[in-house]
Amino acid sequence: MANAKTLDGIHHVAIRVPDYDAAATFYTEALGLEQVLEWGEEAKRSALFHAGRGSYVEIFSGGSDDEKPDGHWLHLAFRSEDCDAALERARAAGAEVTMEPRDVPMESRPETTTFRIAFCKGPAGETIEFFQNDLT
Repeated sequence: MANAKTLDGIHHVAIRVPDYDAAATFYTEALGLEQVLEWGEEAKRSALFHAGRGSYVEIFSGGSDDEKPDGHWLHLAFRSEDCDAALERARAAGAEVTMEPRDVPMESRPETTTFRIAFCKGPAGETIEFFQNDLT
């Protein structure tokens, strides 16, 4: 099937977290995601949070507090209509800001596009990007 479309966006990104309750609170209260499912008990709890437009963040308990080197996933990027406000909400919830909001011109085809981005750390040390643009 040479031209068959088999993929349609990212469904979810999964993160193993050392403090399940702190992570769940961060994703719901600081970032405003809706928890849509939760399963498991105690040390084997998991939850799925709707991040909009059919994409999700999934958290699993049982993560380690040990610092982790960069792996295959560089960061988790959320679409945002207001990058500055998203970062301020995360900062108010105690997130470590690693890059203040800034406009980044991207040379692209067919033209140059400017994106607004900002970065912070989530409660499990994960890198989170807020990504604002006019693309759909």
